[in-house]
Amino acid sequence: MSYASIQGLTKQFGENIVLSQIDLEIEKGDVIAIIGPSGTGKSTLLRCLNLLEKPESGKFTIENETFDLTEKSKKQKLKLRQFTEMVFQQFNLFRQKNALENVMEGLLSVKKLNKKAAEKLALVQLEKVGMKDRLFHYPAHLSGGQQQRVAIARALAMEPKLLLMDEPTSALDPELVGEVLKTIKKAASEGNTILLVTHEMNFVRNVATKVLFLEGGKIVEQGTPKDIFENPNSQRLKEFLAQIHMLFDAEYSI
Repeated sequence: MSYASIQGLTKQFGENIVLSQIDLEIEKGDVIAIIGPSGTGKSTLLRCLNLLEKPESGKFTIENETFDLTEKSKKQKLKLRQFTEMVFQQFNLFRQKNALENVMEGLLSVKKLNKKAAEKLALVQLEKVGMKDRLFHYPAHLSGGQQQRVAIARALAMEPKLLLMDEPTSALDPELVGEVLKTIKKAASEGNTILLVTHEMNFVRNVATKVLFLEGGKIVEQGTPKDIFENPNSQRLKEFLAQIHMLFDAEYSI
């Protein structure tokens, strides 16, 4: 039996079906990268798993606990979010709290740790992401890359069973992308199970254990990075990868 699984996940906005009967098996320690064109439901998939969006159908099982994702009660949300943590594109830090306080917040309010225990855990995670020297800096005084590393530390401090990462580098200037990808790679090497939406194809090739190609709200193809990048089966995936190569070549020919 797999560590976690998604069964029959369907989401629509009005008449627009964004996700259609998504099924996925997740093994412990997997780093699963979701790739595909814009508007194909990649971010929506993550948001459904954290009940930020309510799907029309779907179940999510993790560590033998099954959640009906169509039930969006406060009790259900709180229980599910004990298993998952989300890292957003725009960092979503509390502006009025410094780095240390941002990481401590969930430990105090959700896990109900005392202040001393929360601070100890927060310090460990901030050191891991290379932010030990920025503990008392507020988001306004941190670069985008530093803010995202604080956001990752905040998520990891909660010890999630599944870490959801929604294009964590898309809001960053190019020179800051590397520091965040390095942080994610370290989290992966420490055995965290990660479901990641990203456009960083070199990172996907080198770090992901499995890649999903999403198109039109469906998983068109899935496999190892080698399968996906070197032996694509579907014509649509071949076209997508060709477009990625064209953009990459154009960027470096300027």
